[in-house]
Amino acid sequence: MRNYSQFCPIARSSELLAERWTPIIVRNLLNGCRTFNEIRQGAPGISTALLAHRLDTLERHGVLVRTVNSSGRGVTYEPTEMGLALRSVLDAMGQWGAQWLEIEPSHVDPAYVLWATLKLIDVDRIPAQTTVIRFELSDRPSDRYWLILRHPQPELCTRPSGYSEDIVCRTDSNTLVDLHLSRLTYPAAIRANRLELLGPPHLTRQFRSWFGTSPFAPFIPPMPTTALRTRPAGPPSS
Repeated sequence: MRNYSQFCPIARSSELLAERWTPIIVRNLLNGCRTFNEIRQGAPGISTALLAHRLDTLERHGVLVRTVNSSGRGVTYEPTEMGLALRSVLDAMGQWGAQWLEIEPSHVDPAYVLWATLKLIDVDRIPAQTTVIRFELSDRPSDRYWLILRHPQPELCTRPSGYSEDIVCRTDSNTLVDLHLSRLTYPAAIRANRLELLGPPHLTRQFRSWFGTSPFAPFIPPMPTTALRTRPAGPPSS
């Protein structure tokens, strides 16, 4: 770990929090992730060894507490009072980044976009029965993702779950980002051929009401008008 040899609180905080992946891990904890796999799912690309090392470091400094499950198998991670106090720090980082930093193509990872979308689901609005949404992304045609909406905890899967699919959502990763950040509404995305929902009408009508708004949406600059133009639905049939 870097040591700046300065008593300044910014320097001392940076020694712990400015390490690669550490703010992401803390963000995931504050978003309700409690197991190793849940934390890792919200940090695509991190290795298991590095995640374990970062969690150990945060535990050692009192940011989180690690508890072995009563069964003796598996552990859970909970932010401490010290960890919860970081929410305002991460909120400030998110607001600044939303306002001043551009979203680059390398930032648009559909696995993360859908994980973040999962965190916006309003469980009080989803159907009482398990509802499965399969996503077909035109920019990632070989990838498949499923959102399993169920109480008490919705889930993101990258393999078939065994449930029957209720809705197929055809779109692309950039549209998912724009919807997540409220730069685009669901009706506008459908009109522009950026989103197509296939399934029972009573479910496709409810679809847009299941997702809340990102807390950083108010800080995102408006989308350029050209991005709202209607896209062709696909190549003409032969």
